[in-house]
Amino acid sequence: MQTLPYGSWPSPIDAALAAAHDGHPEYVGFVGEEVWWTAPRPTEGGRRALVRRRADGTEESVLPPPWDVRTRVVEYGGQPWAGTVRDGAPLVVFAHFPDQRLYRYEPGGEPRPLTPVSPVGGGLRWADPVLRPERDEVWCVLEEFTGDGPTDVRRVLAAVPLDGSAARDRAAVRELTGADHRFVTGPRLSPDGRRAAWLGWDHPRMPWDGTELVVADVGGDGTLRGARTVAGGPRESIAQADWAPDGRLLYVSDRTGWWNLYRDGDPLCPREEEFGGPLWTVGPRWFAPLDNGLVAVVHGRGTTALGILDPETGEVVDAAGPWTEFTPTLAAHGERVVAVGASPRSAYEVVELDTRTGRARVIGAEHDDAVDPAYYPEPQIRTFTAPDGREVHAHVYPPHHPGCVAPGDRPPPYVIRAHGGPTSRAPLVLDLEIAYFTSRGIGVAEVNYGGSTGYGREYRDRLREQWGVVDVEDCAAVAEALAAEGTADPDRLAVRGGSAGGWTAAASLTTTGVYACGTIKYPVLDLTGWGAGETHDFESQYLETLIGPLAEVPARYAERSPAAHADRLTVPFLLLQGLDDVICPPVQCERFLARLAGRGVPHAYLAFEGEGHGFRRAETLVRALEAELSLYAQVFGLNPPGVPTLELVR
Repeated sequence: MQTLPYGSWPSPIDAALAAAHDGHPEYVGFVGEEVWWTAPRPTEGGRRALVRRRADGTEESVLPPPWDVRTRVVEYGGQPWAGTVRDGAPLVVFAHFPDQRLYRYEPGGEPRPLTPVSPVGGGLRWADPVLRPERDEVWCVLEEFTGDGPTDVRRVLAAVPLDGSAARDRAAVRELTGADHRFVTGPRLSPDGRRAAWLGWDHPRMPWDGTELVVADVGGDGTLRGARTVAGGPRESIAQADWAPDGRLLYVSDRTGWWNLYRDGDPLCPREEEFGGPLWTVGPRWFAPLDNGLVAVVHGRGTTALGILDPETGEVVDAAGPWTEFTPTLAAHGERVVAVGASPRSAYEVVELDTRTGRARVIGAEHDDAVDPAYYPEPQIRTFTAPDGREVHAHVYPPHHPGCVAPGDRPPPYVIRAHGGPTSRAPLVLDLEIAYFTSRGIGVAEVNYGGSTGYGREYRDRLREQWGVVDVEDCAAVAEALAAEGTADPDRLAVRGGSAGGWTAAASLTTTGVYACGTIKYPVLDLTGWGAGETHDFESQYLETLIGPLAEVPARYAERSPAAHADRLTVPFLLLQGLDDVICPPVQCERFLARLAGRGVPHAYLAFEGEGHGFRRAETLVRALEAELSLYAQVFGLNPPGVPTLELVR
């Protein structure tokens, strides 16, 4: 056991290793008896590969580079593929990220385009597909740009021919609905194929504020008729809908303050926990009906478990296993359920649950310890108290190394991490980015500040008109509590976040004196610009609830913006930005830096070509992580071995 100062512990977890393990499997589904999913490939330009697990257990990437199975619908994407078995072989339809066209793929052949390219604005985009081979069609969400502006867009349900006739002819795409809602999810067809259900919502609401569940009859000619709203509204969020095998309608609603599961309007398992979550993408699945009438569910409070719900008794039996977190991607086939789970000791894996035997096992993307698990952090689930007495949830990761301790003359430095969203949360799972710091002797605390999901609507609503206040106060409360109890060094605290977390980090640096430095990644910095045409359509009116109605409180938009208070920033910071980001565009960073010019504040601005909102390429992830560590080393007086020095300018 060596005695070395915090921040100087030698670690086998370098930035390249952390980058190689960035991202996780998503969008699991069955193609016949086989399980397929998408998986990250950071070293292949950050693309998403389509992975196939054959019946014999072998696993393969179906499409080589540069094929990238990802959709840009609402910019955050969603379900990008669907598959079935036709004439004894897989038939798959997927969205290709570079051109956003739908393609048809059958193993042994090349993908063939099904949809055209549009020269207007952001073009034509497709998500949440449902194959209807009996009609030789795929039904999905169509996002169509009508002009060059980010809000010049319409969304409808559409049917695309599988024969490729629409590849050069937009008119061959059959629209199933009008643009009755600004936003829609893909259709879910009843077992007899005679009804379809989907979700819709409109500005200025976000989907966690209020959505409508729409049901329509499916005519013999494949048209939708008699669309009617059967649940939801301005203050009721329906997160998912599907059909039970007997034709009854299942959906998740937060009408009680918690996202619970309902069947034809009746609660199946009323609990103060979540059976759903925020619709940041199109097509997540928190539940999946089984052929025997049971329902697979992802549920929990703060964390999530995979369970099987008996709708007749309301009983939920959770799958046994080491996983403490499951993502909202489920698929069911017969008595089999496939999900994606992780834990503080293992990264996300594809997990299969046999509901007949109750046995759960890893069948894909199996976690493999790249280093000795003794270097993994050992998290603590903590609850802190904010200034007005409200509870604040957080995960605390103390410095941890199997062969090193610190001298004990002062507490360790800590990084307070604010998650993105902000209507989201930080999951309690193994993250090698966190281990990168903790294994070197730097503590990390992830704060699920007021506004986070997983703790009910009341907790989520704390951020209404309080963004830049409650999130900042809650992060500061955690930082100050850790310092007061002797866990963290009060003189060596940093704040860090990306996207909405970047906003919280920047707002924290300009409104509090808690932190010695900060890392700001692809942030919102100027509300007056961001809310007036600088972001995408999905979040273009998000500020109406986060800040307040612009028509009523216009001054608040400037008062809250970090860019308006750049003169208050006196500590070093690192700013990281993707140059292709259309959600939080580079102009936000440029405007912020211009207002800071000449003030002599040490900082670095790293902008990456080819990166959008959230970094995906291995080389970008490595550069960003090493730069962040170098910032802390310079400010905190640390000496991490082998880390390139980040040049700070004034």
